[in-house]
Amino acid sequence: MDGGAGKMVVHPAIEPLSYLIGTWRGQGEGGFPTISSFAYGEELNFTHPGNKPLIAYSQKTWKLNSGEPMHAESGYWRPKPDGTIEVVIAQSTGLVEIQKGTYDAEKKVVKLQSELVGNASKVKEITRVFSLVEEELSYVVEMATNLTDLQPHLKASLKKL
Repeated sequence: MDGGAGKMVVHPAIEPLSYLIGTWRGQGEGGFPTISSFAYGEELNFTHPGNKPLIAYSQKTWKLNSGEPMHAESGYWRPKPDGTIEVVIAQSTGLVEIQKGTYDAEKKVVKLQSELVGNASKVKEITRVFSLVEEELSYVVEMATNLTDLQPHLKASLKKL
């Protein structure tokens, strides 16, 4: 990113995921056996403070027809040089996640599996897979509850603004 202020400084640990940095917007759909399916608009924001080996992450969704806010979450992505990554997320519902997984810098894929889902009476497990294909960032979130096995819950497709 070149601008009047010069080149953005990226911590070496972040370099493999620097393609994420910026604001992404698009649409998604959600469903689960226990709820009605729904569509939503979404904005994801990835920022990098420059001097630390992390990416700050924030997400918000809204109802497509009314623009009324739905879900929000934020946290930090902490990639390691060995291709592993740790992601911590706090959701607006009060639920917290510690996700661990891997990233592939060439394929531009990040795969996350919950190590801990906290303050959640029903949710037992969450997985998230992000992939960038032809300038489109897409993800699939799967969830398991005390009543259901791991299965798709959310999917979305976003473009960088």
